[in-house]
Amino acid sequence: FRFMLQKFLSRRWSSVKGVNYLLTHKCFCPTDLIPVISNNFVNPDTIFANNQMSLQDIEIYGFDYDYTLAFYSRHLHTLIFNIARDILIDEHRYPEGLKEYDYMPNFVIRGLHYDVQKALLMKIDAFHYIQLGTVYRGLNPVPEKEVIAMYEGSHVPLEIMSDFYGKVCHTMKQFMDIFSLPEMTLLSCVNDYFMKHNIDYEPVHLYKDVKEAIGDVHVRGIMYRAVEADIEKYICYGEQTHAVLRKLSKNGKKMFLITNSPFDFVDRGMNYIVGKDWRDLFDVVIVQADKPGFFNDRRKPFRRVTDKGVLLWDRIHHLEKGQIYKQGNLYEFLRLTGWRGSKVLYFGDHIYSDLADLTLKHGWRTGAIIPELRKEIKIMNTEEYVHTMTWLQALTALLEQMQVHQDPASQTVIQQWINEREEMRLRTKDIFNAQFGSLFRTYHNPTYFSRRLSRFADIYMASLSCLLNYDLQHTFYPRRTPLQHESPIWPEQTSTGTHVGESLHIT
Repeated sequence: FRFMLQKFLSRRWSSVKGVNYLLTHKCFCPTDLIPVISNNFVNPDTIFANNQMSLQDIEIYGFDYDYTLAFYSRHLHTLIFNIARDILIDEHRYPEGLKEYDYMPNFVIRGLHYDVQKALLMKIDAFHYIQLGTVYRGLNPVPEKEVIAMYEGSHVPLEIMSDFYGKVCHTMKQFMDIFSLPEMTLLSCVNDYFMKHNIDYEPVHLYKDVKEAIGDVHVRGIMYRAVEADIEKYICYGEQTHAVLRKLSKNGKKMFLITNSPFDFVDRGMNYIVGKDWRDLFDVVIVQADKPGFFNDRRKPFRRVTDKGVLLWDRIHHLEKGQIYKQGNLYEFLRLTGWRGSKVLYFGDHIYSDLADLTLKHGWRTGAIIPELRKEIKIMNTEEYVHTMTWLQALTALLEQMQVHQDPASQTVIQQWINEREEMRLRTKDIFNAQFGSLFRTYHNPTYFSRRLSRFADIYMASLSCLLNYDLQHTFYPRRTPLQHESPIWPEQTSTGTHVGESLHIT
């Protein structure tokens, strides 16, 4: 056992020496310290289940458009950043020097919280604790001692967190939308410029101005026109989306689209992804739905839109295939279609705006599209990550068992392990993102993003194309993992499905 521990887990002389010392001088049974090392890797095209769900029960499939049916290249985020930055300069009289900043695609991750009054961007875990080392003011990290002093610890009270939809309630705003990546980057860049030039500013005003500038990129149609003018530059994954829609259609499934985007933009994109007959695949198409208000506000009626964008005034008695509808609300949608309950599966990328109300209030099944998942799984499959996590878990188990030994020699070794564990925790964070780490985990706890994902999504995947790997009779089973008070007595768990005849394992 000592040989295995040294060879497979230990990478440093001090740890080997510590293991030898404790195995030789202390009486304990270390066989439980080694986590199972699996040679099986996670397939990035797997669909993962939070809740058991069978596709055999699904009769109707619904979709968001942006980052669900249509996937965008990084050029789009650069475009949004540049336009919003220029709006700040030209219309809000921000300094011309901001033009020195370009979009940084690897600076932020989704799911971060922003303290509007303190102008701090940070990652918070499922228990409302700030992950120290991930708090940034501008483009620079804030020292841990300063963070602890500002928040009187690292816990963020519920009353200053964002509201149910991630919007600013008192102090905090959570950025859950993929489109929010350029917004977070722009906030960081403007903060950085003001601090570098010793410019006194009001953080609340800065947040509101950046939010307005980013909103203008969408509301004024600037982004839509740019994408339509060069669609090949901005849209990707078209063939895979088309294949999913064809598969569902051939199997007699009803389909609908509910999106906040305008019809011209969706029509141009779907013509590129699917073809001019894309509307034949959908039984209902709703644009400019104003989600999440669409799911709660009963007051807005549906309005029919012609192919040329003309709004008609007639009362809607039926939602007809081939027609385009604007606004409306889910209650009217349910009344007109009768599509209720768990026979409906709706896919979207925004956990709050797309999925939360559907699963909590209306009993639809929900699927989250998480494009970042593919990159993170590829990192998890690397030898570096597997070895690092294996040794990190072993160190943690050693510390847990050996902390009872208080003699100086033991404490010296234990302190070495504590230091090494901290170094490895930082290393695992940096593997994913040097500033903020993984989208799904802090050091050991799930992130606040992960907590909401597990609550509001029955299944989640990197893209809709993952559906191509499963037949429409497939049942997704969540992996049963032991609760903290339960012994891990059951065998190694497999992932939620079978992909092309292979068992998929989570390492």
